[in-house]
Amino acid sequence: MDILFFCFGFITVMYAGFLLHLFSGIAKLRTFAPKNTTPTTGFSIVIPIRNEAKNLPALLQSIAQLKYPPELFEVIIIDDFSTDQSERIYLNWRLTHSPFDTTFLENVRRTGSPKKDAIARALPILKHPWVITTDGDCILPENWLHTFHDFIQETKKEMVVGPVILKTKNNWFHDFQQLETLALQGTTMGSFGNHQGFMCNGANFAYTKAFFTELGGFDGLNQYAGGDDVLLLQKALQQQPQKVGYLKSAAATVETRAIDDLFEVLQQRIRWAAKSTGYSNSYAKGLAVVVLLMNLSWGTALLLAFNHKVPWAFVASIWAVKYAADFILMYRANNLLRGGKFFLPLASSVVYPFFSSVTGICALFGGFRWKGRAFRR
Repeated sequence: MDILFFCFGFITVMYAGFLLHLFSGIAKLRTFAPKNTTPTTGFSIVIPIRNEAKNLPALLQSIAQLKYPPELFEVIIIDDFSTDQSERIYLNWRLTHSPFDTTFLENVRRTGSPKKDAIARALPILKHPWVITTDGDCILPENWLHTFHDFIQETKKEMVVGPVILKTKNNWFHDFQQLETLALQGTTMGSFGNHQGFMCNGANFAYTKAFFTELGGFDGLNQYAGGDDVLLLQKALQQQPQKVGYLKSAAATVETRAIDDLFEVLQQRIRWAAKSTGYSNSYAKGLAVVVLLMNLSWGTALLLAFNHKVPWAFVASIWAVKYAADFILMYRANNLLRGGKFFLPLASSVVYPFFSSVTGICALFGGFRWKGRAFRR
């Protein structure tokens, strides 16, 4: 039993150390303020969709409200064989928004990764040098492109990672998802601040077509169902890290919708976790292992306490250290992305380790379903 106590304690210390290091990294990462310079950068907004009829109106409306010259951006929507009214919604919007340059294409499946196929489908017809990807369930801030433009002009980066936050309703299940989103965003910012970046979100990710081609595109990544964002980023960081930057700015933060169905959330998280098997970054691999071990340790300690194998005080001390480390990381991310809006995820912090352990194990040994399709790891 002494060995078990030591293992639990060692994993907890390792976990807290990782998160405190990430916390310090967020402070090192400069917050970027838009300069309101004259726009010159051309963007091709690439949006892979499948069955997004309920979300497309809000996304299209946010595109119409972008404060950026219409001649400097285009919108390319790649439909991955939707069975709902997504195309009709787009066509109706197009009729009343003629000043915008938009294209609606059907996806061409060549690999086991629909999103990579969709992006590859769009690349040959781009009219602008910059690709900027987002998702069908997102809402774009009005100064989104302008902020990216200013950052690109100042830093001369060729790949830029932007922040993402959930648009939630006032209920516990959405707050539960927000907990994970803030933790992931805090991890993303902290790792970039420590010059160990490895994570991004395709809902807010930009790169030049020239740099994408220079990297060899998705070559070597097509065996993974996901990874059009994270694995491409890690490929870039491995080859030319000086060309990659993180845009830490509330003005560039994209909102994505929380999910209302537990099964869909579980499948989405398994899909995300499955990418970790393709990580080329040793720091990312180490962090993923420590996070999984921490969640498994706390869940195991809790079960042992119920069976009177370990003291409740020991379980409480593990939870307290974990919660404190989680909270300070999320607190810093929350201040930037949600303006410090009240967020105290006590109940979620008890449930989340079990949820995370299940998704991690399923990602390692099984597949997942997404948008009505089954995928293998």
